[in-house]
Amino acid sequence: MIAQSICPAWASIRHPVIGMVHLPPLPGAPGYTGDLPALVASAVRDARALAEGGIDGVMIENFGDVPFYQDRVPAETVAAITRAASAVHDVIELPLGINVLRNDALSAVAVAVAVGASFIRVNVLSGAAVTDQGVIEGRAAELARLRQRLGAESVRVFADVRVKHAAPLVERPIDDEVEELLLRGGADAVIASGTGTGKPTDAEHLACVKQAAGDSAVFVGSGAGLDTAAALLRDADGLIVGTSLKQDGRVGRPVDPDRVRALMEHVRGLG
Repeated sequence: MIAQSICPAWASIRHPVIGMVHLPPLPGAPGYTGDLPALVASAVRDARALAEGGIDGVMIENFGDVPFYQDRVPAETVAAITRAASAVHDVIELPLGINVLRNDALSAVAVAVAVGASFIRVNVLSGAAVTDQGVIEGRAAELARLRQRLGAESVRVFADVRVKHAAPLVERPIDDEVEELLLRGGADAVIASGTGTGKPTDAEHLACVKQAAGDSAVFVGSGAGLDTAAALLRDADGLIVGTSLKQDGRVGRPVDPDRVRALMEHVRGLG
């Protein structure tokens, strides 16, 4: 099984599913309420709901920090993510991932090392993308060297190809982009997504990404849910799921363990 090469805990799992913990606005963000303990409690609540529903892994991101910084986030953001991730790590026994939006891979790996997380997500690892934050350029070289300095080579890198809420600065063959993410950028797994949060991932695009990735793991990063999982997993090795696991399937709502359980039972039934 391909997923076991990036996470030993998934050795017996054919299609691992990672559930999202979307953090509310953190200190310094426009929507921050001033109640950090409540923010941490909401992260723990969602993580527990995901674990209760049988999820295979959890990933935390500063989803509420809109508008996002283009690259490096300030110290207060890193501190708050670390506090929330540490609290989640203390209450669940699942692989944990970190994504620092919009593209702060260096802070993500530092947080991962501090809290004992297993992987990070990097929206733009190599190349360049036009986004609502402007042009974002990959920092694969800096990330690889930081992982080495921290002894964090075991912290796996999940890298998006043609990440959502973005467009490539220059259109290139998708197989070239995937190959360079894996062989030159240092990615351990590739993420294929739709155009935005919760938007469907195009089946043809996903098939092309998987063909280019070969024996490397490919995860779907948006649009996965009970109604789409079977079709997506014909090509994908795993799923990253956020919106469809919320109460009423709505962004900003708490995670619904019943929705998690239904999806996991469905995925396990696919064999």
